[in-house]
Order: sequence, then structure tokens, then C-alpha cells
Amino acid sequence: MKISNMTMRPHHTGIIPPVPTILDQSGKFDPSGMKLLIDSLIRQGVQGLFFLGTAGEFSLFSTEQREEIAEVCVKYTNGRLPVWIGTGSNTTAETLRLSKHAAEQGATGIVVINPYYYKLSEEALFSHYASILEAVDVPLMLYNFPALTGQDLSPAFVSRLAAKYTNVTGIKETVDQLSHIRQMIMQVKAVKPDFSVFCGFDEYLLPTLAAGGDGAIAASANFAPQLMLGLLSSFLKNDMAEVLEFHRRIIEIPPLYGIDDPFIPSIKEAIRLAGVPVSTFCLAPANPWNADKEVTLKEIFNRAGISQVSI
Repeated sequence: MKISNMTMRPHHTGIIPPVPTILDQSGKFDPSGMKLLIDSLIRQGVQGLFFLGTAGEFSLFSTEQREEIAEVCVKYTNGRLPVWIGTGSNTTAETLRLSKHAAEQGATGIVVINPYYYKLSEEALFSHYASILEAVDVPLMLYNFPALTGQDLSPAFVSRLAAKYTNVTGIKETVDQLSHIRQMIMQVKAVKPDFSVFCGFDEYLLPTLAAGGDGAIAASANFAPQLMLGLLSSFLKNDMAEVLEFHRRIIEIPPLYGIDDPFIPSIKEAIRLAGVPVSTFCLAPANPWNADKEVTLKEIFNRAGISQVSI
């Protein structure tokens, strides 16, 4: 039996932060810090929340921990915004378990990255997604991040999946290639006009919108949502002068993700610098923060015109 919590398939658009998972200094999930960040993002006007993605350190948690985090986030958001839960895993069985759990908790939808490490044939990959789509009747957003998974979700593959399953409703395109995003928009929307295409890298918001895409699921929406929201609003008003000014500021942000690898500490420290007093602890093997990284982060904030708050 399919697990469902929706009767309609809304077309999702806008700016959706991939929210980091807040941990205390011992590395345990910090519900109070998580709630503080959720409230801050809702106040700033984002259009949805995505938990347990790459920025949420999903791959470092056990199945039980992921279920706990999902449950707290869905329950606390309490319908104030659409909530998307990352349920991707290397195994179909774990992905199914996490997807069913998210649906049972009342998540708006699930975001499913393809299995990584082992490269899959197209048929194996199709069967993986088909198993989930046939078991859970909630919107499923694909998550394409080939730089980390080692395998691309092609526009042809996504079109095939979207043509067969009505609950395939969108994709997060974390690809450093505008032509890929453009082809995804043109090919999949030809099959499914209400399919949502979101860029995963900040600087691609403008070209994604210009090509007919739907928004961004990008990390800067956690610490500078006013920039991406401003660009989207200006684009919808056809105020190109404002669009270009927001774009000029947004393209100063990507060096932030190169401060260190993995880049998760940089995102959490940016949230702290922007004025949300949450713990910035990250799980190993992330490197500790230091004064040199702080200087670089502040320089990026200055170039992008992002306000800094001392906490």
C-alpha cells in the first residue's frame, strides 16, 4: 500500500534553503538550535525548507538519527512552510524506510539523491526510483549532484521517470554546467509542464529563472536569503536593474564553499556570522574552524554586502 499525505501535486517554486543540521558540542542533534534556525528562515520569507541534504550532513547519520531529525523538523515547522526531507541512501531498502517515515510524519515531499560509490546501469537506477515511487505517494524531488555521487541524472533519464510517475515533481540540479540545467528544463517540462527545476549552486539562479526554471535550493539561502529572494522578486517584477544588482552580489558567494572541504562548517559559521546564534559544531571528518577561515568568510560577506552580527 502506498503511503500518502497529499491529494494534489502543487508546482513548487521559489527559494528553498538546504538547512544544516544543528548539533551540540558533543555532536548530538540539537532540537532547540534547529528550531531557532527554522524560525529565522520562516521569518525571512523563504518558500520551503529542505532538511537532511548535503548541507544537513545526511550521510553521517544513522537511519534512526535521520528519522529523529526528520520528525522534529516536520513537527516543529507545523505546516508553516512546505517541508522536504532528504531520504536518499546507498541502499534501496534504507531509502524506502526513510521515505515511508517522512511521509508518515507529514512531510510535503522527499528529496532522493541517487546511490553513490557504485555506478548503476540506467535500468538499475530506474528500478531504484521506481521502488520508492510505487511505495510512497508523496511528491518526490530528484537530487542530482554528480560531483559527489559520481553519476549524473540525465535529462533523458529524468524525462523517462517523470513521464511514468506522477509523483516525480522536480529536481535539484547541483551541477556546475548551465547547459545541463537548460536541457533539464526544456526536455522534462516538455513531458511534464509542472515539473520544478531548481539550481543547487547560488550563481545559477538568474540563468535558471531566465531559462524557465523555478528557483534555487542553494546554501546561501540559509545565511543571506534576502539576496536570492530579492533576485527572484525583482525577476518576477521584470526589474532588470535590481535583478542584475542582486546577481552581482550573489556571484561573490561561491568562494565561501571553497574555504575548506567539506564545506559544511563554512555554511554553519556563515549562519552564525549572519546573526543566528546556533552551534556550528560539525561531525568528523570536518576540520575545525580557525581565525584564517573567519577572515576569509568576513571578506566574502563584505564583497556580497551581507550584514555581519557579532555573537
